[in-house]
Amino acid sequence: MKILHHVLGIAASLAMIVVLLISSFEIGAYSDFGWYEKEYAKYEVLDDLEMEMSDAMEVTREMMEYLRGDRADLVVHTIVDGEEREFFNDREKAHMVDVLNLFLGGLQLRRISAVVLLTAVAVIILTKGDWKKLIPKTFLIGTGTFIGITAIFGMVAMTDFNKYFTLFHEIFFDNDLWILNPRTDLLIRMLPEGFFLDMVIRIGIIFLLLMAALLILGIIALIKQKNKKIL
Repeated sequence: MKILHHVLGIAASLAMIVVLLISSFEIGAYSDFGWYEKEYAKYEVLDDLEMEMSDAMEVTREMMEYLRGDRADLVVHTIVDGEEREFFNDREKAHMVDVLNLFLGGLQLRRISAVVLLTAVAVIILTKGDWKKLIPKTFLIGTGTFIGITAIFGMVAMTDFNKYFTLFHEIFFDNDLWILNPRTDLLIRMLPEGFFLDMVIRIGIIFLLLMAALLILGIIALIKQKNKKIL
């Protein structure tokens, strides 16, 4: 039974990490539209597109609604270079269908992971496992290990972001629609490579903070258990 409990503890730890990772992405991408404004100003994309900030933010909100699955299409009209036009062309729309499927797949994975997490913890408790010690311990080991792996991966990725950014797309997309042309596609001009680097850093910081909080909670729980035994 102890082996089963340890296996369930590891499963719960991994599921928690997935939940926190996808939640970090959701927080980073959806929680602060003011951050997008700062990025647009930083990369001077509005001067390039000759758009007003209010129009750019409306396009951004409608795009993110689409990627949440709250909007049926990406037919978005706005003012670019002094003329009213549809912002997304056919190639961009086709690519964003792939991005939508990736986003929704991530949210579905989080739901599955949450079920695995709750089920594993429930089974440990119902089979009278020492969950007060086992769960913090496995979370502590899993969290510490993953923080180390994430830090190493982050340092490697920062050595050549374009290389790993391209690799990411080649892994998750089975077509070349993601290769956009600045002369014809407005999306790549609104969201240049530097924007994605900043977004990755933003999500990484949020993820590491959540993992650090989990790590601290695990340490506190184990210390309390140890103190109880001493008393």
